[in-house]
Amino acid sequence: MKKYLFLGLMGSATIFTSCSSDDNEITNDPSEKKLLLSKVTTIYYDNPSNPETTVSTFEYNSQGELIKMLSGGRSSVFEYSNGKPTKVNYYTATQTLEYYAVFNYNGDQLVDIKAIYTNPDFNRKSTYTYNSNGKLVSSTLCQSEDCSNPSTSTYAYNGDNISVETSTIGGTISSAYKRELSYDDKLSPFTNTNKYMRIMMERAYSLSKNNYTAEKISYRNSDGSWTQNQNITYTIQYNNAQLPIQVVGKEANGNNYVQYNYEYITQ
Repeated sequence: MKKYLFLGLMGSATIFTSCSSDDNEITNDPSEKKLLLSKVTTIYYDNPSNPETTVSTFEYNSQGELIKMLSGGRSSVFEYSNGKPTKVNYYTATQTLEYYAVFNYNGDQLVDIKAIYTNPDFNRKSTYTYNSNGKLVSSTLCQSEDCSNPSTSTYAYNGDNISVETSTIGGTISSAYKRELSYDDKLSPFTNTNKYMRIMMERAYSLSKNNYTAEKISYRNSDGSWTQNQNITYTIQYNNAQLPIQVVGKEANGNNYVQYNYEYITQ
């Protein structure tokens, strides 16, 4: 889970997870009711004496597509065409349009997402590449027209889960970190999420089939070697549909790291 939830292009998410009539397993039957993620409360413990809490809420149309996300007074409004997200408008707390993002496709494959600002110097583009199985294997974020000093993320898989996520932060002085992940056998809240939204979110928590229960975080040294400096363990509570309702992450020393509380509605 970590602290990437709902970041990245405002971290928009469509989370619609179907449940069976006995509420014990996830199905894709369109005739079944759907569990939709309606609220996520996140508590960050970067400053243990003064934890930071953020709340994100979600609104859906009758097709179960996310149409609006609210977080910290800011909002994101989504547009679709034939099940594909095509545009997201991002508004400030005063409901002024800050920027918008457009989705570009090659057939059914999402190629890139472009964020457009009034000041073109702020424009940016995320470009995606896939393996032969259609899984996202890398993303590149360009924050200039010539894409100098891009930020990149690469993903290695073990089955349907991302086992290693490596990110390089572009800039005058670049940095890189690596996350090695272990998983439970339960379906993640994003199991039936619109696949293009999962790609947009770009992280293991949305792209993987299951929920990760541990992560080792390492940072790259100037000589190219890696030094591990964090080992996070996650304890997960589930509802009757076996979807996470609370995730608590702790450091190796037992200190709190982050906590997520998930609330769902049935539609």
